[in-house]
Amino acid sequence: MITDSAKKFFEACETGQGWAGCKAHCLPNATFASQAEPLADIKSLEGYCDWMKAILSTIPDGKYVVRSFATDAERANVCAYGVFMGTHSGPGGPVPPTGKRIETDYVYVMEFEGDKVRQLTKIWHAGWALKQLGWA
Repeated sequence: MITDSAKKFFEACETGQGWAGCKAHCLPNATFASQAEPLADIKSLEGYCDWMKAILSTIPDGKYVVRSFATDAERANVCAYGVFMGTHSGPGGPVPPTGKRIETDYVYVMEFEGDKVRQLTKIWHAGWALKQLGWA
């Protein structure tokens, strides 16, 4: 059951649907955590979903490939390992469009309460990604 919910949430988040497209799969007060510098101040899952929506306007050809999707029923979590790719060709970001391409690995650990995401932790080497984009 949580695997299906996780897949629906992941798809909505990674295609830039923002909180409006993700909230049906999450608790209303779902939290977010990441040690990646650009995300350090985001504490709510709503905030992160809307951040992803904004990133996809900056990187309009952004897409992802899932490398692994695994459910740990005993701990009520789902881990998704993906690779995000795209080119900074849209407005936004710390500098004007660079035309540079990103290809960055990341992992989501989605913790569930019932069939709803209650916590998302993103594991991501942001420094590497920002260098690829010409933002650092």
